[in-house]
Amino acid sequence: MFNKLKNDAPCWCKSGKSYGECHKEFDAKLGELRKRKYRIPSHKMIKNEEQLRGMKESSKLNIAILDYVAENIHEGMTTEEINTLVHTKTLELGGIPAPLNYEGFPKSVCTSIDSQVCHGIPSTEDILEDGDIINVDVSTIYKGYYSDSSRMFMIGNVHPEVKRLVEVTKKAIEVGLEQVKPWKPIGNVGAAINEYVQKEGFSVVREIGGHGVGIEFHEDPYVSYVSDWNTGVIMAPGMAFTIEPMVNMGSADIFIDEDNGWTVYTDDNMPSAQWEVTVVVTEDGYEVITW
Repeated sequence: MFNKLKNDAPCWCKSGKSYGECHKEFDAKLGELRKRKYRIPSHKMIKNEEQLRGMKESSKLNIAILDYVAENIHEGMTTEEINTLVHTKTLELGGIPAPLNYEGFPKSVCTSIDSQVCHGIPSTEDILEDGDIINVDVSTIYKGYYSDSSRMFMIGNVHPEVKRLVEVTKKAIEVGLEQVKPWKPIGNVGAAINEYVQKEGFSVVREIGGHGVGIEFHEDPYVSYVSDWNTGVIMAPGMAFTIEPMVNMGSADIFIDEDNGWTVYTDDNMPSAQWEVTVVVTEDGYEVITW
């Protein structure tokens, strides 16, 4: 896995620095962890400073687009209107909506209402009603770099227990972030989230997780939210991935809409909530770059 580079050779991360002053010690740490039977991230998972700057610029757009949705979302609007807001704002800011035509997805944003877990397709027929909860998942390409985050919105008078579901799901991200530590296994993030959510009386979707992001829409590593402690790939400085647990009020079981092949629903028709942030692992912890 590791390149046998000399100290004065260009570093594999393409930073422009020599290997000796850039990632030599980094590789040595990973080598020691590999000897201890930990799973080690590939060099491809590690972003250099230039790439992180590009990702952060893209993230600024993603945040601005979600802020724009927050300013304009209201009871009575259709999810197609949300799609128009996102598409128009993205282009206005100089970006490209990453979901549009991604593996055939037909819209510029995912809008998932109530029992829709994720990948809801905007429609003129889906109208926001009093008491609804909706996840708006925005992903943006800017100058070749990808950003990704989502937020929950509560429409009108939401039932107290559904509101608690939304709040617990948001708190679950904070619980997961506490476990983002350099040189520790990524499974700790999901283990902490799952324990917290179950303690609160809800369930975590098993089949769908987070992912690396930045150079591509979906990269390694995969981030499970039902993982075991001290499992999974080591989180190393320069890694970037999403934390986006999907939390169901009832059972964790889900199914995919057979007609469109995209929208995921709870099997028991109970509400589901999701928040998503993108986090970068740093030398001393983490940095949330998209929310």
